[in-house]
Amino acid sequence: MGRGADGSALTAPTLIRRNSWSLDRLKSLGDVKDDILVLRHLWFGRKSGADHAARLESFYGPQAAACKLFIFVAKKATKRSRVEPALFQCADDKFRAKFLWGRRPMLAAAAARLRNRNDLIWVDMGGGTGENVDMMADYMSLHHFKAIYVVDLCHSLCEQAKLKVKAKGWKNVHVVEGDACEFRVPEGEASLITFSYSLSMIPPFHDAVDSAVSQLSADGLLGMADFYVSAKYDTPMRQMCWARRFFWRSIFDIDNIDIGPERRAYLETKLERVWEVNNEGSIPWVPYLRAPYFVWLGRPWLDVQKQLSHEQKVEAPALFPPTFLYTQSWEDPEPDMKVMRICPEDTVLTLTSGGCNALNLLLHGAGHVVSVDCNPAQSSLLELKAIAIQQLEFEDVWQMFGEGRHPRIDKIFETRLAPYLSQKAFNFWNTRLWYFKQGLYYQGGMGKLCWVLQCLAVFCGLNMPMKKLANAPTLQEQRKQWDSMALVYFIKHGPRLLVWLFSKVLALLLFNRIVLWFGGGVPAKQYALIKKDGIPIEQYLARTVDGIAENSHLRKSNYFYYNCITGHFLRDNCPSYLREENHDRLQGGLINRLTIATGFFLDELRARKYTKVILMDHVDWLSDKLVKELIDTLAQQVIPGGVVIWRSASLAPPYAQVIAKAGFSVTCLQQADNGYMDRVNMYSSFYMAVRKAKKV
Repeated sequence: MGRGADGSALTAPTLIRRNSWSLDRLKSLGDVKDDILVLRHLWFGRKSGADHAARLESFYGPQAAACKLFIFVAKKATKRSRVEPALFQCADDKFRAKFLWGRRPMLAAAAARLRNRNDLIWVDMGGGTGENVDMMADYMSLHHFKAIYVVDLCHSLCEQAKLKVKAKGWKNVHVVEGDACEFRVPEGEASLITFSYSLSMIPPFHDAVDSAVSQLSADGLLGMADFYVSAKYDTPMRQMCWARRFFWRSIFDIDNIDIGPERRAYLETKLERVWEVNNEGSIPWVPYLRAPYFVWLGRPWLDVQKQLSHEQKVEAPALFPPTFLYTQSWEDPEPDMKVMRICPEDTVLTLTSGGCNALNLLLHGAGHVVSVDCNPAQSSLLELKAIAIQQLEFEDVWQMFGEGRHPRIDKIFETRLAPYLSQKAFNFWNTRLWYFKQGLYYQGGMGKLCWVLQCLAVFCGLNMPMKKLANAPTLQEQRKQWDSMALVYFIKHGPRLLVWLFSKVLALLLFNRIVLWFGGGVPAKQYALIKKDGIPIEQYLARTVDGIAENSHLRKSNYFYYNCITGHFLRDNCPSYLREENHDRLQGGLINRLTIATGFFLDELRARKYTKVILMDHVDWLSDKLVKELIDTLAQQVIPGGVVIWRSASLAPPYAQVIAKAGFSVTCLQQADNGYMDRVNMYSSFYMAVRKAKKV
């Protein structure tokens, strides 16, 4: 639908007289023909002329002719003298919507930062047919703009833009046929200047950039989207191999399009980079090939000394799944908080996991929380949670991470979340929004394991008993429900031989090494610690589950296992960051104390001094050499009086003594052989170490 000057939808006629053929059929059949027509002119058309304007006209003129043909046919079909806005879309526009993938992210990122301002001036350099203006109306009302200037050197495209402006009824949009290097903003300066796949077609790009920057207001933004190749030595997220650099630059050079790295590099000498994404997109009717593109947003320098560092490209370690293992943190934060006594002076290092406990540390008053994980997917999950808390109302956050589903996730992601995500998180979530349609808590390693176990429960007729167990009104009722389940009764009271055989078959099928790693995140080193204690894995897991069912009320206080059974949280039974009052506190500024890092724990440990360190079960995973290196670094980086806590799958992890010898006072707080541990009840022991004062 078209939009008026205030961005509101224009109403299309409810009835259109049809001839023997329908306009809808013409449009559907014509789409393929239009695409082929545009492709023919792109690939085989002559690009010639005495100057740049003439070359542009030879390139775009034949494509614009397809738009004129469509307008003529539409007028004839509707027996009207004007084209309704809903019908006005050039063949070139339709084709480019399936090719120029960077335009919408650029406009969305700009709109996200400007939507609360009025009387804006926007200059779209190389704006062509004005399609960007139509797209911008999807992200913010055009009423926020005092004036919009679509500047282009190509006469044919400007003519189409003028027709579009008239058809859409835009009163504040002005089409200017002219050179981007020479255009001057009538108001003196612009709030937003964009180069949408145009700077690569401007030979004197230095002049175009200089002119744009000189006319950008002090609080303005400059956005650029274009195809690209990297330099031979470039930033990690842009870097390409020589073959890709050569191939794509050669292909675009045929059409006088220079996609080399020089333009973006020059921009970064003039403006401070605010946001950037490097990606690749499909090409209509061209299988397999995906053209590289980037989106870049910059602003006038606020502080030259505080430049935004380039994001590092981090790959998950070998044998990690392509997504996250955990959707929530699997360590009970309540005993952690009792032991650590978090205060505003604390700088805390923790592993990310699902990210819930990192956010909980902020709510308990930590001055700075550094959350690190070697799996980029876990970092992307926590980053999405943090950005959602910053940008969304509580109800949207609740639907995403409380219910695990959101009916408008595509729109919310595009307009409110993506514009603030890192490249890593953007690329991860951009192809996985379906997680929030199928259910977030059925995704990832442990999520899939929960889903499989739920399917088995349905197959075995245990679906309703499990739901009753999860929703038992009291702990006493929960115990009765648990003990009355046939499978539980059999395991507890059945013939020992049959129980032993059943447990071994179950361990072989569901609790083997592969399932434990990809579903539960239990590596081989940790599995060996469990075996060393002489506890069969099936007994270890039975101890965990039975302890929970007998001692922790799922419906009221144990959100960990309630979520496993139901696939969602409850408003009175959820991680602390999902409570409305805590959302307001985090959004009010606490979330800014969080640093999310992707990499190895040791690297972040070396980066600064800490008062508190949460190792989780990380040390269980490490080789003896890495354990020694980690403990030596802890001794150097944890200040005297600082607290380190960890959990282990071993009743008495051997590295506890090594930590004590490194200058820590070590205390075992809990062991599983003494009974129920906490609401997770998944580990065999819980330890605390206090850094001793260094001897003078």
